[in-house]
Amino acid sequence: MNAHVENTRFNIRGTTAIEQPADADALKAALRTLGGGVSIITAGEGEARTGATVTSATALSVEPARMLVSLNRSSSTWPVVERYGHLGINIVGSTHEVLANQFAGRGGLRGADRYRGADWTTAVSGAPLLVDAVAAIDCVVEEAIERHSHVIVISKVLAIRLGAGHSLLYQDGRYHALS
Repeated sequence: MNAHVENTRFNIRGTTAIEQPADADALKAALRTLGGGVSIITAGEGEARTGATVTSATALSVEPARMLVSLNRSSSTWPVVERYGHLGINIVGSTHEVLANQFAGRGGLRGADRYRGADWTTAVSGAPLLVDAVAAIDCVVEEAIERHSHVIVISKVLAIRLGAGHSLLYQDGRYHALS
C-alpha cells in the first residue's frame, strides 16, 4: 500500500502543534514521545557475545510465533546475530536499568563485558538469556531485510521463558517503571 499525501501542512485549530520538516531530528523528536518496552538483544557465544538495548522488539506473528527487531547495521550486534543466526530477546524490568544502560553502550562497555553483573544462561539456539528477565524469548533468524541504516530481523521463536515483574519502559530519554 502506498500512501500519497497531497498536503503536508496540518490544519489543527486550537492546538500548539509545531510543524517541523520531515528530517531525522524531527522524526527522533516525534519518536521520543512514544514510550516503548525495553529489551536487551543478545547474541554470540563466549567472548564473541554482544548485544544491544532496544525498544524495537515486537511480535510479528503469534501463529506462527515470529518476532521482529530492528538493529542498526553499524552496531556491533548485527554482525554477531548474522554470524550466529540466533538472538535472545530479554524483556527487562525496573531492576535492570543498569544492565539496559550497559547494553546501550553507556559506560563504554563493549562485547562480552556488557554481560557483567547479571546471571545468564544459554538457550537452545545458543543465544544468551538473562536468568531474571521479565520474559526471555529464544529465537533463530528466519530473514533479515536490510533497509537504509537498519536491518529488520525476523526470527522464529524456539522457546519462551516467563519470569516475574513488569517491563521497563523508555520514553523521552528516560526509563519508566510500571507498578
